[in-house]
Formats: sequence, C-alpha cells, structure tokens
Amino acid sequence: MRVAEIWRYPVKTMAGEKLQRVSIGPLGLEGDRVVHVEDARRRVITSRTHPRFLGYSGTLGPDGEPLVDGQPWNSPEVAEKVAEIVGPGAKLVRYEGPERFDVLPLLVATDGAIAAFGHDGRRLRPNLVIGGVKGLAEREWPGSYLRIGTVLIGVQDLRERCIMTAYDPDTLVKDEEITREIYRRFEGKLALNCFVIEPRRHSVRLDIWTFALLSPYSPLSFTRYTP
Repeated sequence: MRVAEIWRYPVKTMAGEKLQRVSIGPLGLEGDRVVHVEDARRRVITSRTHPRFLGYSGTLGPDGEPLVDGQPWNSPEVAEKVAEIVGPGAKLVRYEGPERFDVLPLLVATDGAIAAFGHDGRRLRPNLVIGGVKGLAEREWPGSYLRIGTVLIGVQDLRERCIMTAYDPDTLVKDEEITREIYRRFEGKLALNCFVIEPRRHSVRLDIWTFALLSPYSPLSFTRYTP
C-alpha cells in the first residue's frame, strides 16, 4: 500500500489543491484549512449552506499565504466575492487552532472504498488517499495506527457524510441521490477521521512513502474537537 493522493484545502469549504509533497504537523497537513468564512454574526459558513464556494479554489502561494483563485485571501477582490455569496459583513478569517476542523485534523480515504462508492473521490474531500486497499477494508481500520514513513496516525472512526457529497466538484451540479446512496449502501459513512500522533517536519512525498496498517492502539483515544 502507498500514499496515492495528497489534498490540501487552505481555505475551508472551497476546492483544494492536489500536492506531490506536504509536511504533516500535529494538526495535520501544514496549511490545511487555515482560512474560513464567517458571516456578519461571526458564524462559520460552509458549502453545506453556500455551495457556490466549491467553485473557488484555495491554494498556498510561494510565501505560504493562502490564495483564492490565485488572488490573496485578504484582497478586496476576494472580500467582494465572499460578501456577494453570503451577504454584507461576511468575510474570510485566518485561524489555525484545532477548532477549524469539523471533526479531526486528517481525513483519510482509500482507493478501494472510492471504487466501491463509484463516484469522483473529490466528493469526499480527503487529505490522503491510500492506494492498494481492497474493497471496503478501511471499515475495519478504526482503532488502528497508520504509519506513513515516520508519521504515525491514529484512526478514530468512519466519517459521517453530509450534503456536500451531492455536488459535482467541477460543475457544482447537485445530485442528492449520491448522498442518499451513501446512507443506503455505507450506513452514511465513508473515509476515516484521523489524528496525528507523531508528526514529520520534512515532506511526505507521493511514490516514496509506503503505508502500513499497524496493530490497534490502546485506549488512549483522541478526544474529538468541539468547535
């Protein structure tokens, strides 16, 4: 098994960037979800209620600062787009605390489960895709360790999916039947909520780092983040 894909989402709820290498810190991929959308009442806004954000791409520039469709995240042009989608007073906010994640810092998917799903794996918004996994084997992984090079990751549980899976990543066409299908066929859960136990300062690269599933960890379970 190997790391087949790496995805980072510098701006939470927007489309992300596919990477060849990335550093993994205590809170997951460095630069992941460091900017989010807030409305005028300082409530976090996501594509669950404002799916137009999925049509914008968040990346990191050479200086490590987030970009939205190639423009600085804090530029007037981007601010205008955010306010147009959400309403007056809405803005992008930079915050790097653990509460920025919906569940845990890492979402890990496998090629076997994506194949069983039968749709574009980007609908699941994973950070890492593990290749060489048979069928739905990932469903037996909660409670185990994942070793990627020198990075040690704990698997907490399966991710319960939301309406964002209904949107085509390219066209944004909504097909609620896809989300209903996840609930019929997979009990509403696909991919794995994970947390970092031993980070790595240097980059994890595709086609270099192999992946290993290790024995279950002891009950030092990782507490779920509560925003």
